[in-house]
Amino acid sequence: MILKPLLPAHAKKTYSIIAPRATHWRKATCDEVDCEAQEFGWASAIDETTDLGQRQAQYIRTLSGRRFGEHRNSAGLTIFEFAPGQQCFTAHEVPLGRPELFVVRGGDTRGWTNEGNRVHANGEDWVDDFATHQQKIADAIEKG
Repeated sequence: MILKPLLPAHAKKTYSIIAPRATHWRKATCDEVDCEAQEFGWASAIDETTDLGQRQAQYIRTLSGRRFGEHRNSAGLTIFEFAPGQQCFTAHEVPLGRPELFVVRGGDTRGWTNEGNRVHANGEDWVDDFATHQQKIADAIEKG
């Protein structure tokens, strides 16, 4: 059951702690993340009856540069079995170690406002802002 919000979006604040991919993460190799697929090998089941499956299979066979064997299973899928010791197809990422961003935004997912938007310098200030906001809500409820 989805509860209907009691207040309009513009009457709300949203508190979040974020580490955006663009600024806080970077691409990584299988070696950097101790990738099990690279260590032990892996299998990919491809449905070549679809356009996507045909493109995937063509990429594997002609452009991937990986070592593999292939066979069809009982469901008609092409199974590509990749040998250990090579990069897998996963887009691995690792954090850059930057501190998270402590964000306050006006509104909620139904509609964002510019009122009260800020990025706090640290977690303590964010927690203090959150506590102050919660106290204002409690005081308003108590008043009726």
